[in-house]
Amino acid sequence: MSATITTDRLILRPLTLDDADAAFEWTSDERVTKYMIYCTHENTDVTREWLRTISPLDTHLDFGFVRKSDNKLIGSGGIYYKPDGFWDFGYNLRYDCWNMGYATEATLAMMDYVRSVFNAKWFRSECAVENIGSARVMEKCGLHFVRNGEYTKADGVTTYPTKIYELKEGNES
Repeated sequence: MSATITTDRLILRPLTLDDADAAFEWTSDERVTKYMIYCTHENTDVTREWLRTISPLDTHLDFGFVRKSDNKLIGSGGIYYKPDGFWDFGYNLRYDCWNMGYATEATLAMMDYVRSVFNAKWFRSECAVENIGSARVMEKCGLHFVRNGEYTKADGVTTYPTKIYELKEGNES
């Protein structure tokens, strides 16, 4: 399923190989990739390879975040159904687009989309403990801290302690 979602300031659309140069602007920025599971991209070939691995499935949705005002691809994210009933989500944005509400806007749109199409009610996301900005996005999207965890970057070198956030709609908490 390749959906397109429109918000006040963004268009969320499928990523393509043509996005490699624009995506490299954030995938190569160590400030952006510091807490991401993927390693900093060394060149656009790495970014193109990542884009090749994205295959849309009904319950695994990846999006490029395009700013309407200038039609610039400023980030990406996705929302994915897990066997335990949760929809996990994540996002990353160009550094110069941080603290402008884009991640919250895009995440709320992804959540609303899976609510309407799949009747989704359970959401989860995780961030490094030190990634306070990402934790704030999760809170603004209605998620609450539930437990600690950890993840290791794809290269196996760095492991981060994490905070896991969840939202269970329709359940008493």
